[in-house]
Order: sequence, then C-alpha cells, then structure tokens
Amino acid sequence: MTKIKFPALLVFLLQLSPVFGEEKILLVSAASSLTQAFAEIGKEFEKKERVKVSFNFAASGVLLQQIENGAPVDVFASADQENVDKGLAKNLFDPATRKNFVSNSLVLIVPIDSKLNLKKVSDLKSEAVRKISFGNPATVPAGKYAKEVLEREGWDAALEKKWIPGENVRQVLDYVSRGEVDAGFVYKTDAALFRDKIKVAVANLKTKPILYPAIVVAKRSNGNDAKRFVEFLTSKEAKKIFQQYRFGKP
Repeated sequence: MTKIKFPALLVFLLQLSPVFGEEKILLVSAASSLTQAFAEIGKEFEKKERVKVSFNFAASGVLLQQIENGAPVDVFASADQENVDKGLAKNLFDPATRKNFVSNSLVLIVPIDSKLNLKKVSDLKSEAVRKISFGNPATVPAGKYAKEVLEREGWDAALEKKWIPGENVRQVLDYVSRGEVDAGFVYKTDAALFRDKIKVAVANLKTKPILYPAIVVAKRSNGNDAKRFVEFLTSKEAKKIFQQYRFGKP
C-alpha cells in the first residue's frame, strides 16, 4: 500500500473538510451608487480578513424587499436611512451594528453636448426640456431626494409627463450619458464617473443630509465577519477609496 506523505494528506483533508476546505463567503447587498467603491473595498477586505466578499448591487428599496423575502444577505449598505429604519422595525437587522460610513449630494446632470441652459431646477419646466429622469422614489433613494427637490419647485402634471423613471441611480446616469433624456438627477459620485459623457448643470441641490448606513442582517451565521466588514468601512483603507470616488465624510 502506498503511503501518503503528510503534506499531501493535509491538502487532501482540507479539500474534503466542510470546516477548513469550504471558502467563507460574505454576502453584501449595497446601493447601486457604491458599485465601484465597494468593488475595491471588497478586495482590500478579502486580503485582510481572508473572507471572500460577494456583492449584490441594486436600489436600496429593492434590496430591502429581497432581504424581507429571505434573500441570504449578511450586510446591507443603503443610500438612505429610511430603508434601514424599515428593516429594523421588522427585526431584520442587528441595531447595535448600524454605522454611517459616507455622505453624498444630489446633482442635476445633462448630456455632455446638451445646448440647454439649465441654471436652476425650475428651468426644467421649459418646453425645451422634454424628458427628465430620476429613480422611482418608492425604491430608489436618489429618486426620493429628487422628488423632494422638484416638489419644492412646484412639481405638477406637466413635469410628471416628462418623467422617465429609473430602476436605480445608475440607470438614470446611463439614460443621460446616452442622450436618451434631456436631464437627470444622480449623486455627485455618479456624475464623476461619466465626466466624458455628462456635465453637471446644477450642483449641490438642497436635500436632507444624504448619509449611507451599513448594518448587519440578523440571524446570519456570518455575523462576526459581517461586523468586521461594517467596521472596515470606516478604516483608513476604505476612507482612501471613498475619497477617490468623491464620497464625503459621514
């Protein structure tokens, strides 16, 4: 009988063992506007903690609905406070782990070659503006912030006819960058990604503070890894990445 040397035997056992051989995966559901920044932060976290991170990006309201319906998620990172509040009311999250990690601001953008002279939000009422896009306020925080801004400017049936809803803030960014709409509301961080295709018409729109919270989903086996990921979001490594993508301090 051929004897297996110890190193080879160890490798064989590691491949079979459900404890040592199985790769730990942390499942993170995050707002669409975090896509690029979180992709880099996930790599840094993996190197430090040796835990693989798998991301699911979508509108915060949609992600909350998925968690409510039983989707396997360890960490929820939202673009608003309300969706976390709703989840806490339903005991979906661990309240002790909630942490605001970045801030953002809302801007009005137009295609890079637009000839429209938009200086303020009320200029969207001009007949020259035919299509305006922002996310569905029911599920997209950026859309909710946009609706608040528009309502202060006199949202009416005429403006509503121009509205092209987006499933998330990145879809709105795509609509504007391709010239499919005349203007759209996105975050400052989104606008920075497509500077060769869009331009900011009105910056720093007045909204309630846009703070992004992260929180651990309750009753998940990866609770400790999830807590470390939430804490990592305010680490020096993460802060540097967020700054590169134009996010502000919480």
